[in-house]
Amino acid sequence: MKRSLSLILVFLIFVTATSCGGSGESTATTSSPSDGVGSTYYIGFMASITGAASSLGEPERDAAVMIQKQLDEQGGITGPDGVVHPVKILIYDTEGNGDIAVTVARKLIESENAIVLLGPSTSPPCMALIPVVQEAKIPMISMASSSEIVKPISERQWIFKVAQSNEHTSPWQVQYAKAKGLTKIDNLYVNNAYGEDGAAAIRETARAEGIEIVLEETFEAADTDMTAQITKIKASDAQAVLVTAIPPAAAIFTKQYRELGVDLPLLHNSGIGMQSFIDLSGASNAEGVIFPIGKLVAADALPDSDPQKPVLQQFISDYAKYVKNPPSQFAAHAWDSLQIVLRVLETFPEGLSLEEQRQRMRDGIENTKGFVGVDGVFNFGPDDHVGLSTEDVVLVRIVDGKWVYFPQEEW
Repeated sequence: MKRSLSLILVFLIFVTATSCGGSGESTATTSSPSDGVGSTYYIGFMASITGAASSLGEPERDAAVMIQKQLDEQGGITGPDGVVHPVKILIYDTEGNGDIAVTVARKLIESENAIVLLGPSTSPPCMALIPVVQEAKIPMISMASSSEIVKPISERQWIFKVAQSNEHTSPWQVQYAKAKGLTKIDNLYVNNAYGEDGAAAIRETARAEGIEIVLEETFEAADTDMTAQITKIKASDAQAVLVTAIPPAAAIFTKQYRELGVDLPLLHNSGIGMQSFIDLSGASNAEGVIFPIGKLVAADALPDSDPQKPVLQQFISDYAKYVKNPPSQFAAHAWDSLQIVLRVLETFPEGLSLEEQRQRMRDGIENTKGFVGVDGVFNFGPDDHVGLSTEDVVLVRIVDGKWVYFPQEEW
């Protein structure tokens, strides 16, 4: 734990020194509203920058650094009273570990004056943070997928998320199978909150669509050999295989699936929407894999009438300016969560206490309507702490080592 916290603190100091122009300490600014500059707003940002889920956390970190640079260039944000407030995004690495996430969150809450927490990247650390966030009464916007992160809302009043839930993506897997006349499927998933949530959504949709699940199997996120599960797939009478997992396990499964000669259609969930999945699987093994994801990959192919199209194109353009790697859906999660928070901060008058800021942020997020983001068009409410729908999702197919938009007319 000491080693992990040291890495976290080193990274925080680097980011705040280079991107925020500060020392890494989150003490209040000495500026006063009389000179047109108000108190500094602190945003806690937690991502799996290292560890098994770094392929999610790194682009999320990059998007946060990009927005920090944009904020610095414009001097901060302006409140309704004309006061300009500097904003510092305090970036921490959770390493994909729930214990580290809890330690980091407590630091942000108790000594860093964070108004809101963004992240973590994956579902298990998010689940670990639920009691911490609820007790502290600080809003959190998760960047992970499991619907359990925000449900039941009666026990998650302070928690929101921007990633499409499995209830938005999993139905696309089943509906594609139905559209192709495939009535028997296998349901494979990683044994954690994300995988279980995806598997449950597949079960529910399959039942509604009259699709039979003939085999269900799990594997662990750290497994390197899925031969036993794939052997069972080969012995089943399934016509397609649906999977809910993220790399590296999702890539290992796909590689071994191909090497063992299974030729059934392979439908992954949105957790593989990153280049590392193709790299780890091998382009030839990933060829033909189909999966649902947000519209980022289809930005240029969308009709001009789609309200997301200009937002997606601007996001891609900005990302190319500030980040060397191409954007991913995970960078989109960070961008959306930060933009939602900044919109609410613009409504803050000067002089609110930290407790009032946190309460006002929570209420502001819940009342966000019609926000056109990269992940979709958000309409939060007291009964919906995700704000998205299946309409914010498209199917893509991997062709020649690249993601290709796969519209319904081509199914």
